[in-house]
Amino acid sequence: MIEYTERFFRGLDLWSLAVDEAFLNVTRFTNPSGNDYYLYTLSAECDKCPYTKVQRISAEKKHTVLKIDAARPVGLRLLDRDVGKYSFDNDTVLCQFSNAQLGEFGVYDLSIAQDAGSCKLETAKEPVNIYLPFLTIAIIALVAFAIVRLARYGLQRSRLGGFQQPPSSRPETGAGDTPPVDESDKQEAATSAQVTPKKRLQSLDTFRGIAIMLMIFVNSGGGHYWWIEHATWNGLHVADLVFPWFLFIMGVCVPISLRGQINRNVPRRMILSNIAVRSVKLFVIGLCLNSMNGPSMANLRIFGVLQRFGIAYFVVSTLHFFCHEQTVQSQNRLLRVNEDIFRLKKQWFIIGLITVVYLAVIIILPAPGCPRAYFGPGGKHLLNAFPNCTGGITGYIDRFTLGITHLYQHPTARYVYEAMPFDPEGPFGCLPTILQVFLGLQCGCTILAFAEHRQRLTRFAIWSAFLGLGAGILCGFSKNDGWIPVNKNLWSLSYVLATASLAYLLLLLCYYVIDVKRAWNGRPFVYAGMNAIVLYVGHTVFHKMLPWHWRIGTMNTHLMLTLEVLWNTVLWNVIALYLYKRKKFYNL
Repeated sequence: MIEYTERFFRGLDLWSLAVDEAFLNVTRFTNPSGNDYYLYTLSAECDKCPYTKVQRISAEKKHTVLKIDAARPVGLRLLDRDVGKYSFDNDTVLCQFSNAQLGEFGVYDLSIAQDAGSCKLETAKEPVNIYLPFLTIAIIALVAFAIVRLARYGLQRSRLGGFQQPPSSRPETGAGDTPPVDESDKQEAATSAQVTPKKRLQSLDTFRGIAIMLMIFVNSGGGHYWWIEHATWNGLHVADLVFPWFLFIMGVCVPISLRGQINRNVPRRMILSNIAVRSVKLFVIGLCLNSMNGPSMANLRIFGVLQRFGIAYFVVSTLHFFCHEQTVQSQNRLLRVNEDIFRLKKQWFIIGLITVVYLAVIIILPAPGCPRAYFGPGGKHLLNAFPNCTGGITGYIDRFTLGITHLYQHPTARYVYEAMPFDPEGPFGCLPTILQVFLGLQCGCTILAFAEHRQRLTRFAIWSAFLGLGAGILCGFSKNDGWIPVNKNLWSLSYVLATASLAYLLLLLCYYVIDVKRAWNGRPFVYAGMNAIVLYVGHTVFHKMLPWHWRIGTMNTHLMLTLEVLWNTVLWNVIALYLYKRKKFYNL
């Protein structure tokens, strides 16, 4: 249950391996005076890539041992000559293994036969089970929960023995109550998610709390599980859900905030000023966070997560402010049933135009030296045909606008595809991000337009199914072969629809369990949801500091990495709980 392996096997130090690494022992049974061999590998994650040279197998050595990444299936190819950095399908191959399943701390023998015409890949030592840590952590969590419950029970008994009033009879802020917030906070409505001045939707704060806790977890490494970390290029992993969910819930709060300010008779000029100031604050804070490693203006990354928040929030909020229409009950049944949509008809038209312009650019305009409608990572993709086309026209516009030194220098595709620097939060990607926020705004208008639980739940379900189907059609229900693949790096249209679909689904579940059935009060996530910006900035600034992060030994197992990440996540939630109990809620 602890992902343990003995240290030595055949003289190999298994503890020297990093997480998700294995030993590959290449054994030659041919004449030592023969030619050198060359080992090429191909990760299953690298779509339509050539094999890449990793090791020369010397003719003078019978055994050659190397470390190899075992996180995902890998292709192995042996050649009797050096064909350069890459090996293509027209090369003469001695032997090849496609999608070999290796595992962490495993030892594998690749034997080259006497005639050098055949090979055999065998497991010399079985790998460890990298998912056993989940069971270990579950047991630890249950024990910790039992200890806390026993301690609380003992405390209650001692208070009763001392003739003190039981804690359960004391007034306490309930799950459905609205904690007092400073009335001078001009953005109160955007974070309090109120349907009426005295009514609070706890599910919205819980949704936001789930997003920020998940963000802290994945930003801290996610236990180094590949399916938790960001997808290399196309695809949808756990980490790829966090950012769009934040944007979605921000959009949900926009119409709720505006209605709250109108009901409080806030002047229109003040509302517009608040929108602009908040947007600038988000952009500036994001820019400051980008300078944590040194504010060198020559290579300062201009855009980032909070910068995109600020731009998308400004566009969607300003549009909603100027196009906002008061509710008018229509006699037409169709209009009444879809009141939340028809109320936004002007905004849908403008957002639709922005989306059409975005699609026209990425489909019609090719980047210099690149094919039209290229959505790939460049580098080795398509057998190294377009190495300088990372991100297609999106990447080109960002590089042309900001300069390559002001972009994110370490995208996930750079290490698998050997791609160019590419910023997943670059300026051109703000266009589909605006649609992401607007889909959340549509959800907020649904909440305002329909008061009954059944009406809201039905519409959440319909939107989730509709958006999910649209995403599936665009990506061809495949990872790499559809018209527009699901891609967080490009913030593709299919990615917007897929993540918004899942956001509607998650909100539906939270709303049903928390606000309808009241079977859960949203804890502990609701605490984090009340101070999301504090936790985001805090975990970014203190990312490498004690007590949030620590290192014990080599930290080369999923168990140790996951424990560290969980400690960091729980500690920030404890900080959120402290702020909640002190009734301190910070907003921009």
